[in-house]
Amino acid sequence: MFTSERQSAILARAKAEGRVLVDALAAEFGVSPQTIRKDLNTLCDARQLVRVHGGAALASGIENLEYEARRTLAADAKAAIGRAAAALIPDGASLFVNIGTTTEAVAAALAERAGLMVITNNINVANRLRTHSGIEVIIAGGVVRAADGGIVGEAAVDFIRQFKVDFAVVGVSAIDADGALLDFDFREVKVAQAIMANARHIILVADATKFERSAPVRIGHVSQVHSFVTDRCDKVGIRRICAEHGVRLVEAAPRAFV
Repeated sequence: MFTSERQSAILARAKAEGRVLVDALAAEFGVSPQTIRKDLNTLCDARQLVRVHGGAALASGIENLEYEARRTLAADAKAAIGRAAAALIPDGASLFVNIGTTTEAVAAALAERAGLMVITNNINVANRLRTHSGIEVIIAGGVVRAADGGIVGEAAVDFIRQFKVDFAVVGVSAIDADGALLDFDFREVKVAQAIMANARHIILVADATKFERSAPVRIGHVSQVHSFVTDRCDKVGIRRICAEHGVRLVEAAPRAFV
């Protein structure tokens, strides 16, 4: 396979799966990891991909990854984050859950809990929890985004502002090096900001790939949350922000299977 053809195949795989890993690509194409790294560097130089730990991911732009691709991206890490975040929420609590595949993982971990009131603008979360008798689900009204089932817009913002809850579980599309929390859709950002303003304890949930991405719309800042649950935080600046502002940093490693 010519290098350009291999690079095209690598890019197609990244578009389908969200990210690609050096070792897996080397085995697939029968070349050395160094050769794959050179391919990734070429694609990154062309701004088609961005480097992440162990490989590369789709370059960020004004469009987010397809939702189903996001489900598979860092799936084990998201499941671990979901369990760790759920452990911070006691039975009998009220909480907001916003849009995102990581917040869905939190909802999955809460499914067997008792006495919860869950208010969400995420149809997927509502559908996951609606059959559980110990959980009351309240869903925001507004414009339903076809891509991911998120409910956005001013009607959703107004709905959220009616409540004052114990916890907010908030996901983001990217975390900048300066601690800025970022997303792609300004309508979704408005809802997320309303959620953060009307919760007593804000739990930010984001896997480590969010440190390598960017997005154009600012939600807020890491210093505004109370707990940050991730699988791994290698960013010294983010760790310093958490320490300086009293943000509880929880690193939840995925379970190892043998």
